Parts: sequence; C-alpha cells; structure tokens
Amino acid sequence: MLFLDDELYFPPVHMASPEGVIAIGGDLRPERLMLAYRSGIFPWFDDGQPILWWCPDPRMVLYPGELKVRKSMQQFMRNTTLKVTRDQAFEQVIRECAMIDRPGQYGTWINDDMIEAYTQLHKRGFARSVEVWDGEKLVGGLYGIDLGSVFCGESMFAKKSNASKLAFITLVRELEAEGYDLIDCQVYTDHLASLGAREVPREVFMSILAYGSAKD
Repeated sequence: MLFLDDELYFPPVHMASPEGVIAIGGDLRPERLMLAYRSGIFPWFDDGQPILWWCPDPRMVLYPGELKVRKSMQQFMRNTTLKVTRDQAFEQVIRECAMIDRPGQYGTWINDDMIEAYTQLHKRGFARSVEVWDGEKLVGGLYGIDLGSVFCGESMFAKKSNASKLAFITLVRELEAEGYDLIDCQVYTDHLASLGAREVPREVFMSILAYGSAKD
C-alpha cells in the first residue's frame, strides 16, 4: 500500500490490499481525482481520516442493457409528476447526498473538501448530476464522474419515495442510448443488485475501462 505525496501517481491496482485499499493520503485536486477514476480508483474515507483510495475486487457494476425495472416502478414512472433533469443543480445534489441518513453508517465521507473538489470537476465537465424535482423542490438525485463510455456513480439521495430510483433508471436508459459500456457502482448493495447491478472480477472492470479509454 502506497502513501501518496505531491506526485500524481497511483500504483498498479493489483497491489491493492485484500479489502481494496490501493493508497493513502495525497489530495483531492481535480488532476489527481481524474487520474484515479481513469485508473479504476476512487476515494472513500471518513471525515477526519487520511484519504483512502480504493479499487476493490470484485467490483459492482451495471451493464446498461441489464437494468431491471420492476413492474411497480414502471407503473410509478408512467404516472409520476416528478421531473428529472441533468446537471441543473450539481452542488445542491452533492450536499443533499452528504446530509442523507444512511442506516448502519455513522456520518458521511462527503465532507466540505469533497464537495469543493467534485464541484470543481463539475465545472470542468467531468462530474455530472441527475436531479428529481417535485415542482420547484429537489427531492432526489445522484452524482458521479463521466469518463465518456463509463459512468462512475458516487452517491444518491431521496427525500421522496422512489426519487433516487427514478434518477438512476433515467440515467441508465439515457447512457445506454448514448452507447455507454458500463456504470461503475463500486461496491455491492442489495439496492443496486435489485436494479440489475452485479459483481465482476476487478480485471474485467479494468479491461472495460481501458477499452473505453481507447475508444475515447
């Protein structure tokens, strides 16, 4: 495991610990963050701790064509008056993700430094958001990093039933239409599995990521 300094560098992902930690420390400047995502690595750490950089094996991913939408959700989407937009309120979305209560999790990894860093990436066109609106009120959404053919999901929130699912499903369908290869969901959750995401070996994820980079 490498302790990072000011140099923009990450070790090969096969050097990650069994838990998936590849490096410790460094900073959240845009150049390092984009190098991380393009290398299959993402930051995840508790507030007050050093930055931890991860590349877990296996990797939770969703192939857009494997999206599962339950009949009840299909009916909800046909009848809902909620509106979905993209990139209209990025900073508001990430701040809501930071504040949402998550069962079994104390606090949040989305601290002020993370919010500032990803907002800068959004201004540069790399970080994207999806918003769900009930009239003028933001009731759900998600954000992540757009690598061109792979979308790296970071976090989502909902203040109204099915709002985050609506954001996710809408995004996946749009990305499939745009020819994206993969949505990176990072680590397993029952919620993501219910939507069609599954775990694949890290080397499979890395090969798709490299193929997408070559296309771009």
